[in-house]
Amino acid sequence: MKTIVIAAGYATRLYPLTKNFPKPLLQIGNNTILGRMLDDIDTIPEIDGHIIVTNHKFAGIFEDWKNKTHYTKPITIIDDGTETNETRLGAVKDLLLAIEKCDVDDDILVVAADNILDFSFNGFVDFFKEKGTSVIMCHYEPELKKLQRTGVIAVDENMKVLEMQEKPEHPVSNWAVPPFYIYRKADLPLIKDCLNHGCGFDAPGNLAHYLCEVTNIHAYKMPGKRFDIGSLDCYEEAKRMFARL
Repeated sequence: MKTIVIAAGYATRLYPLTKNFPKPLLQIGNNTILGRMLDDIDTIPEIDGHIIVTNHKFAGIFEDWKNKTHYTKPITIIDDGTETNETRLGAVKDLLLAIEKCDVDDDILVVAADNILDFSFNGFVDFFKEKGTSVIMCHYEPELKKLQRTGVIAVDENMKVLEMQEKPEHPVSNWAVPPFYIYRKADLPLIKDCLNHGCGFDAPGNLAHYLCEVTNIHAYKMPGKRFDIGSLDCYEEAKRMFARL
């Protein structure tokens, strides 16, 4: 299994902090945002490599960071060639680029690079092996306004996904979808061909939405909390919360 980290955004909501520096490598306590996530993922036995997709503006910074890390699994940095927020490829196109450039022929754990978690991905991988299908993560969200800003799924009693909505006005449930997915090797042909069938490409959830319509997907209940660093205020709060961790 390969990790593919989507890290090619420009984080304009954190300007000027991220105008010339990538959000995933911002410091939180004694680590970076991305480092905290990879510290966990790198320990999962099934993972044998990490692929990080970034943009041309920040590729050199990621390479410098990579050279200072000591993970047990190899890290590959992919430069998607873009230099501005206006010309960004979008998360799905970045994922497809990583699959193509690295000739990926394996199960893939796909994660967004700007979240701090208080749980391990080990349980997610175990759930994937148990179900034998591609899987997505979900969490219970009671607030309608938050559901209207994210992906929402309906599931059956076995957590098989029956339907997925993107930013719905009328959500089918309270199960929201954070940006964490495991796609099985058998579904790679569907992923590689997704843009030819109308799949959106800006957000990582666009691919999950498309795949729910063409293959079996199960949903794993997120076992803890995530802290999404989407603004300067959120970043300052995260630094206070995780300063000693």
